Amino acid sequence: MTDPNTPANAAHITIALCTYNGEAHLRAQLESYLDQHHTNWSLWVSDDGSSDATLEIIQQFAREHGAEHPVRVIKGPRKGVVSNYLSLLCHPDFPAGITALSDQDDIWLPEKLDHALSSLQITDTPCLYGAQNIHVDNAMTKIGSSNTGNATPHFANALVQNIVSGHSAVLSPTALELVRKAGVPEGIPYHDWWLYLLVTAAGGQVVVDGHPTVLYRQHAANLMGAHNGWRATFERGMQVLGTTYGSWLDANTKALQACNALLTPDARSALDSFARRPRSPLMLARLGVRRQGRFSTACVYLAALLRRI
Repeated sequence: MTDPNTPANAAHITIALCTYNGEAHLRAQLESYLDQHHTNWSLWVSDDGSSDATLEIIQQFAREHGAEHPVRVIKGPRKGVVSNYLSLLCHPDFPAGITALSDQDDIWLPEKLDHALSSLQITDTPCLYGAQNIHVDNAMTKIGSSNTGNATPHFANALVQNIVSGHSAVLSPTALELVRKAGVPEGIPYHDWWLYLLVTAAGGQVVVDGHPTVLYRQHAANLMGAHNGWRATFERGMQVLGTTYGSWLDANTKALQACNALLTPDARSALDSFARRPRSPLMLARLGVRRQGRFSTACVYLAALLRRI
């Protein structure tokens, strides 16, 4: 944990923001950085080829606040959001240290960075922090909230489910170092799921905070909206029984196998078993594979029985 005798703002945090045509909501997100109780931060932006006013907004922000909060803008790889985030974290000039990921269209609550610092394990063991969010519409009216605060993070869960939202994710220095060693894998479905997988596979710690730290804006342009309620649970269950979910598992497995040397012996053994298709329910049970929730877990085992995964 962070040292309680150390001034709160002594720890520097690099905010990693990825943008693409985000002019509609970007200003509000940038303003929420300025409202943070923790003020010792700088900003790195990877823009993936915006054709709107996104870069102008960032440049204006840098002119007005760059003296106190340095801003660095780089060009993204233009291969989608996953590659944009991971290539930013793996950029050769990206600073070592605590790193907070940020989407372009959310609003951070003022205590977000404080919560992360008070919960993050700053040790030689990689640590990934995630928190809850409040779902809001474009009028900033609350329409829901996340509920992963009671989740139990572990590698057998990460093989089949992500429980760390990218917009709340914060990496310890050793977790960032781990991500950089693994590089930018091709074909994985989600960058936040990759972080959860990689950290647990390497024997790291994952902290899922029960506090909300982000206003998660729900709008038509969202790449990935909120998943809550029985309807969403049912839809996710049906997704597991489809063909896309199995391809996601295969892509994640292949990416982990490519950085096999970074994994613990137990994780390597489990991964070797999990990589074999078809995945039988007996094998999943032996590995302790499960999702958060009985219905979702049952869908995974049914998908294995039907040879969909």
